[in-house]
Amino acid sequence: MEPKTKRIALATLFGALIFVSKVVVPSPLDKMFVVIQALLLALGALLLKRMGATYVAAVGGFLTALWRISFVHFTFIFALLYGLFVDIFFFIFKVHTDQDTVKTSKLVALMTVSTALVGLISYYTTVFPFSLLPKNLMLELSILIVGALNGSVAGYFASVIWNRHLRKAKL
Repeated sequence: MEPKTKRIALATLFGALIFVSKVVVPSPLDKMFVVIQALLLALGALLLKRMGATYVAAVGGFLTALWRISFVHFTFIFALLYGLFVDIFFFIFKVHTDQDTVKTSKLVALMTVSTALVGLISYYTTVFPFSLLPKNLMLELSILIVGALNGSVAGYFASVIWNRHLRKAKL
């Protein structure tokens, strides 16, 4: 299989797994427990290199948007934004996959920041411009704390999976 075909196949597989994880968990819990989505985005960024998380997020967001047709724009845009944040923070935190191992602390930090940011941005978008939800300090704190925990757990497990099993994989 050619490298470009492998990239597309892996991004599609990871995106489909994100979709399945979103469909199985009932709403609104699926918005708080994003550890599977975060893990797959981190692994997508590690395996697919440049814009890998964005590719994975685009597939997952597209499939999920088709499932939740009433919020199609929100679903796809926030999924894509999540992937972009992961890819941007991979660059900012200087996570390099060509070294012997990936630093766990960097991966945990970037996934924590990405997850918390996208959670808060999506929450505030539904509260202020569109008034779909009431402003609620406890909900804001829950999103921030649970999102940060999900991101850090995903970053840790992505680091372990990468360093132990996938670092020598060639795409």
